Amino acid sequence: MAITPLMPVYPRCSVRPVRGEHCHLIDESGTRYLDFASGIAVNLLGHSHPGLIKAIQEQAETLMHVSNLYGSPQGEKLAQMLVDHTFADTVFFTNSGAEAVETAIKAVRAYHQSHDNDHRHEIITFTNAFHGRTMATISASNQTKMHHGFMPLLEGFKYAEFDDLASARALIGPNTAGFLVEPIQGEGGIRPASDEFLQGLRALADEHDLMLALDEVQCGVARTGTLYAYEQYGIAPDILATAKGIGGGFPLGACLATEKGARGMTFGTHGSTYGGNPLAMAAGTAVMEAVANEDFLASVREKGERIRSRLEQFIGNYPDLFELVRGKGLMLGLKMKVESRPFFMHLRDHHQLLMVAAGDNTLRLLPPLVIGDAEIDEFFEKLSAGAADYTIPQAA
Repeated sequence: MAITPLMPVYPRCSVRPVRGEHCHLIDESGTRYLDFASGIAVNLLGHSHPGLIKAIQEQAETLMHVSNLYGSPQGEKLAQMLVDHTFADTVFFTNSGAEAVETAIKAVRAYHQSHDNDHRHEIITFTNAFHGRTMATISASNQTKMHHGFMPLLEGFKYAEFDDLASARALIGPNTAGFLVEPIQGEGGIRPASDEFLQGLRALADEHDLMLALDEVQCGVARTGTLYAYEQYGIAPDILATAKGIGGGFPLGACLATEKGARGMTFGTHGSTYGGNPLAMAAGTAVMEAVANEDFLASVREKGERIRSRLEQFIGNYPDLFELVRGKGLMLGLKMKVESRPFFMHLRDHHQLLMVAAGDNTLRLLPPLVIGDAEIDEFFEKLSAGAADYTIPQAA
């Protein structure tokens, strides 16, 4: 057979991790890699956090899965923690970020259609967004590369320019149900929305009785120095999708909503076999116990600013390679003046530094939030060495 046992949808590289220690991954040969990718913003407590490991082990010995037809003391505990620390009044647990965004899309439409406004089904999304790989979430994104091979897309999405309030306003019509937006675009190149943009979307939603749904799958759970990024914009959404870091490495997502935002999500409207299983709830609870406090969040902000400051000094030494630094907290983007992917591969293959490529020729810095001075120094040593011995590929 020509096809591989693992369906060949990923361009897998030669790095084959078998073990993790704090902020490093170790491959089959024992080579250590500094992990500034964190499974794409997932392993926020690193790879060997004792509190997270203990919680998963203890729950695995007790109860791993039970149907959502029964009561869930584990789910109730984590949901209450999220309600207590956010804008939300209620939570639906999923297994992934795409499922959390799907739930948000359904909640936006159900808000209107549960009150017989069936025509209000269109959701305004934004250019260069990434919301997931399901049919609904690729339809919510305007990226042609994600659409290829999967046409026709689902109807009901309109694309406005990201960070352009006038563009969003122009698309509002009688069928509009709400907005879906990332406060900070991750795959799009670590592009934070402006205060004016998000505050303007909130005002438009209030004016036209629309739902404001935020996709914080990548930027949420302490990654930007607050528990969720919306807090830094002086607004509150109606609905929010979260995942990635919320499980610390265990598959977990959630859709948070106000009581108003969830008014259409009643008995029988949604469900999940595995969503909210006790093992995932134990992982999520351990993560929240670790990160949902001001000391931890302040440390993320401090480390983020320290890395940003050093990066801004560093890039001045390589004016042909780097353009600027952007982002918040420990969700930082290093925009390059050349194609970023070859340099990202150079750092990985020759200097054992793992980062993540993104759109707009940007390298994503998404380290575990528990990095210390030693890991920060190691990062700059590897980045400096990689920049010094990198040869920019010549165009064909």
